[in-house]
Amino acid sequence: MSYSISETAKLTGVSVRTLHYYDEIGLLSPTRISETGYRYYDDEALKKLQTILFYRELDFPLKEIAKLMKASNYQKDDALVKQRELLLLKRERLDRLIHLLENNIKGEYTMSFKEFDLSEIEETKQKYAKEVQERWGNTDAYQQSKQKTDAYGKEEWAKVTEKSDDIMKKFAQKVGTNPEDSTVQALVDEWRAFITESYYDCTKEILAGLGQMYVADERFQKNIDQFGEGTAKLMSQAIEIYCQ
Repeated sequence: MSYSISETAKLTGVSVRTLHYYDEIGLLSPTRISETGYRYYDDEALKKLQTILFYRELDFPLKEIAKLMKASNYQKDDALVKQRELLLLKRERLDRLIHLLENNIKGEYTMSFKEFDLSEIEETKQKYAKEVQERWGNTDAYQQSKQKTDAYGKEEWAKVTEKSDDIMKKFAQKVGTNPEDSTVQALVDEWRAFITESYYDCTKEILAGLGQMYVADERFQKNIDQFGEGTAKLMSQAIEIYCQ
């Protein structure tokens, strides 16, 4: 069966804009494009999208996901099995919460908080993330980042976090400013230098991908916009100009 891009978006909950971005970075391309330019996805493409969403649950960057799925030893079924286990854990937790809520509605109050516990789900996510990293974590950026961050202690992480927040706050103060403005472009340069110093060599290619992800991935956008609504959008636009 074939689905238009709008139908795919409605079916999967992934926005049309995000699907376009997935195509741009080589993560998920439409199965075919009609003569009039309409994009269509078949069932196989939707299966691939499902796997992509699984890796997003493990907090892997989109470009890393693309490399993982292109690896010669990639096992699609293995990824789906892991996704099933995570979903079952989440369902069990929701069932416990519903049961607790029903008891409270009946007046049967229980001083219990274990139903809210996310530790098992988080531990499982971390376990699978570790497995994938051990299996495919051989990219230059990943290795550089791991080498640097493994040496960080509590004090180093505090400094990195403080520096990151400081730059984000500067971007937030510039919301409403033309992204081409020299002061905004200077902030992009500062952000790129920060990533290089703290994690890995941030080339313009990598920075451009990050800029797109800041608005394409709602988790990134939400995290950045905590410093001020519109911050993620400004960063994305400014980075695009910087990298041209």
